[in-house]
Amino acid sequence: MSTADHAGTTSSRIRITHPFHPQSGREFELVCRRRHWSEDRVTYLDDDGRLRSVSADLTDIDPPDEFRRVAAGSAAFHPVDLLALCELLEGLAPSGIT
Repeated sequence: MSTADHAGTTSSRIRITHPFHPQSGREFELVCRRRHWSEDRVTYLDDDGRLRSVSADLTDIDPPDEFRRVAAGSAAFHPVDLLALCELLEGLAPSGIT
């Protein structure tokens, strides 16, 4: 199955990168990337040739987030997300209080 139409898909192998996943650090042959159960998931072949599926967020299928790379673990939130949170909180505040 083609993965060429999915941004960030650059190879036919994926590495599971989430530190708590049992297969963390291992590479597998990518079969496809699709939305399953309203989640972005990748399907891969395990060591026994069986199809397995995992959330794409737990793999290296997408290029690394530039902000997280530069922050090197020193920032818990993206500035854009904090600004969005401020806007939401301002919308909840009673009129005249900021």
